Amino acid sequence: MTPTDLDPQKIPQHIAVIMDGNGRWATSRGLPRIAGHRQGARTLKELLRCCKDWGIKALTAYAFSTENWQRPIEEVDFLMLLFERLLRRELSQMHQEGVRISFIGDLTALPKSLQMEMERSMTETLNNQAIHFTVAVNYGSRNEITRACRQVAELVQQGKLNADAVNEAVIEQHLYTVDNQPPDLLIRTSGEMRLSNFLLWQMAYTEMYFTDILWPDFDREAFHQALLSYQKRDRRFGQVKALIPA
Repeated sequence: MTPTDLDPQKIPQHIAVIMDGNGRWATSRGLPRIAGHRQGARTLKELLRCCKDWGIKALTAYAFSTENWQRPIEEVDFLMLLFERLLRRELSQMHQEGVRISFIGDLTALPKSLQMEMERSMTETLNNQAIHFTVAVNYGSRNEITRACRQVAELVQQGKLNADAVNEAVIEQHLYTVDNQPPDLLIRTSGEMRLSNFLLWQMAYTEMYFTDILWPDFDREAFHQALLSYQKRDRRFGQVKALIPA
């Protein structure tokens, strides 16, 4: 049930999350950092279910950035294993619940067994329509935009595209997110207030919500508060309000 104080007409259709604070959550409890990642995965699963229940059509989660390779090797190895285990364990349940799974980022650098699990989950859930769940792994937005520019430049070089025809729509066709609407709302936890190279192109007009809550503690009530804040925003997309069609 959607909370009664939320306006169903103003529910965001696509939410992006930067899941920050797993390590700090674990350390503050005297636990190893990997325990925080485990709990963070449970939080993400619960948020996905909540989005589905409340009529939100897409959720994009920043799971692993191109910069995260610089973390301690044990932590990186654990995260790769965690992704793989979660996919194996949760896939049939997510499939049953109508979740369509996508992965964005440079997946070629990931362990082969993980790539295979990702491929399988994307193929199996391709036609599901309850919610589109996108996970950004080995993702960096500048890297994505550079890659798109290179592909467009190659088309121009090959004479398949006129340079004058290069516009925003052409660039968007070459981004990882070609099938996705831009996020309406970004949520970042644990008090950090920056984008950290996440969906820079796609979030040109995204509303942003920052909270001090650490990601593993980000429950339904915290999500509810984020949506209440979002519903108070006046989204003009650079226009004057009177000019926006009703």
